[in-house]
Amino acid sequence: MLSFYSSSTRMVNTRRGITECIEAALGEQYADCSLMIVHASVGHNFTELVAQAKELAPQATVLAASCCGVVGVEGVSESMKDIALMAIKGDEFAVAHTNNLYGHNAYEKTLAMAQSLYQANPQVSIIYFLASGIDIANDLCIAAIEAVFGAHVTIFGATSSDNMKGVFSYQAVNEEVMEHGAFMVGFADPTLEVDTQATHGFVAFGEPFTVTKAKGNQIIELDGKPAWQTFTERLGLPETATCADTIPIGALAEALPPNLAKEYGNGHILRVVTSREGNTMHYATSITEGTQLWLTTRDEEKIFSEMDRMVLDMQARANGRKPVAVFHADCLARGRFLFNRVLKEELVSRMQTPFYNNGTCPPWLGMYGFGEFARLGGINTYHNYTTALYALYRKG
Repeated sequence: MLSFYSSSTRMVNTRRGITECIEAALGEQYADCSLMIVHASVGHNFTELVAQAKELAPQATVLAASCCGVVGVEGVSESMKDIALMAIKGDEFAVAHTNNLYGHNAYEKTLAMAQSLYQANPQVSIIYFLASGIDIANDLCIAAIEAVFGAHVTIFGATSSDNMKGVFSYQAVNEEVMEHGAFMVGFADPTLEVDTQATHGFVAFGEPFTVTKAKGNQIIELDGKPAWQTFTERLGLPETATCADTIPIGALAEALPPNLAKEYGNGHILRVVTSREGNTMHYATSITEGTQLWLTTRDEEKIFSEMDRMVLDMQARANGRKPVAVFHADCLARGRFLFNRVLKEELVSRMQTPFYNNGTCPPWLGMYGFGEFARLGGINTYHNYTTALYALYRKG
């Protein structure tokens, strides 16, 4: 049976920071830790971080990803020097990873990774997936995992980020530090199940763009004109603008069918553009010609009200149970980093408190990244600009 422990810190020195996290989470009993999942802001050196973690717990598999801030049992922090840890004891899991994962090879690379995970442990029933947040067809990653494990296996996780620049992000598996890699953890503990849900607080407006030329996850033309030029012109930005300039104001929305809109609390699912080549925009999922895309604006009141509704829905499904651990992915565009408008401490408090058990927050690992994986309509789905919660419960 797997057991979970977590902690977080804001520490300038990388080695001291991960040491503090390990000791805070596990006390002196860290030598027998089996798995460490670490989220760290890009101000940290990931080679040093992993090396120090391995020195303290040589038998542990250490996985790490960059982010734009963390959420842990200690609360929320969005600095350049954040570290958050989920430590796991037990052996009912398997790990697989890959490097050089991009939009054009997302299916093939993820399929090989999923096959490796299945060979390591065919009893896997829950998968935590973490990939680079830049230029990946995330829907194809989901399809590849389901081709091996079936659609009944719940996929949750995130895509890593930098400090909102969209230049690079890090993923690490033990001593291997990557910029365009991915890893997955397959949980095979038969006593565990996971409940996932995501929500955003953005509202679509105006007339939509129409995708008139696309290839894979690349949008080449919008409304019959070069995509990036058309996109930035509508945003009131120069064509020389960077992806970082567009992320705060350029969330793109695809319409949802009524049944999914009701569950989601919103008529649209959002997408972010984190990279481009010339006038070609790299979308977060595959995109087909004819798709309509709306611009959006974020609604602070809706961010809070829909998050509250999501937590109430999750509580109702838990039927009185309290989670043994919570994983959490939040879009950096919902944080203080961009606008300093959302009261993050209040939002996180309202998010975490309902999951408390006798006044204590469960082990909690959250990150601010570029995207989130959570079910929608019972289907594994990739999201952008959301808060996504993944609560692990004991069955029964």
